[in-house]
Amino acid sequence: MSGPFDINRWKPGPLLPPRDARDGALVFVVAVLCFLACLTALAALAANRAAEGWTSQLTGSATVVVRAKSGETPDSAAARAAETLAGVKGVVQAQALTKDKAEALLEPWIGRDALVADLPTPRLVTLDLDPKAPATAEALTKALHEAAVDAVVDDHSRWIADIERGAGLARWAALGVFGLIAAATAAVITFATRAGLAARHEVIEVLHHSGAEAGFIARLFQNRFAAMAASAGLLGGAAAVIVGVAARLAGGGTGLTPVLPLAWIDLLAPLPCPLIAALVAGLAARAAALRLLKDMP
Repeated sequence: MSGPFDINRWKPGPLLPPRDARDGALVFVVAVLCFLACLTALAALAANRAAEGWTSQLTGSATVVVRAKSGETPDSAAARAAETLAGVKGVVQAQALTKDKAEALLEPWIGRDALVADLPTPRLVTLDLDPKAPATAEALTKALHEAAVDAVVDDHSRWIADIERGAGLARWAALGVFGLIAAATAAVITFATRAGLAARHEVIEVLHHSGAEAGFIARLFQNRFAAMAASAGLLGGAAAVIVGVAARLAGGGTGLTPVLPLAWIDLLAPLPCPLIAALVAGLAARAAALRLLKDMP
């Protein structure tokens, strides 16, 4: 039972209440932005891993198109090319494909009806290269030329360049999206800070004219919005992890789809989200508060 001299009755309240009616909406907006940022990071990691996997597969293999000369059959020409290339340094295995396998590779491009019996289907030789020291296209071509084999070597360098270019674009796109989301978060926090300062303009003006430093008042808003953004970042990051776990489990060992693999370690990417959100929100709130306080007479 409190008496007339109860000290709690005269205890000053905080300048900023612990809770505000606008806090729920602000936390929701920042959490959604953090969720989208974390999904962007997960997608970028998966795309980068997919590009590395495709590049490693193409780097470790090569294809040779063999054309038979007069006096020899396509199969014998392919066998001779495979035997020649098997002895080249950097080649682990050389295998000549049969006519059926060569036609199976052509069928998606020209159709089954175009595969007539007298079509001069070129033979293919597939090469498995040493991943540490793969044979170069020049060395393979030289060996075929010395063996008098009419063939063209495809070391997949053009495809590798395209994949690396696409991976670079994906990284820059992810970085750009993340920057836009961070800017949107800062704009939302700045608007909320201005609204909070306007709602407490009288109190802040009294403190300001009473000698309270602008840094002290700005620090109140900085800590307030940094704490809210940290909790929103935690919610958004957790939601992104849940989506990542669902995608990983839905696709078995390679993630949602083999084209965009997602590893378990990628799910650690959202961990810094609360800290980054708090940092962006704190800086935005402090800058907005100082800018408004500077305009006060």
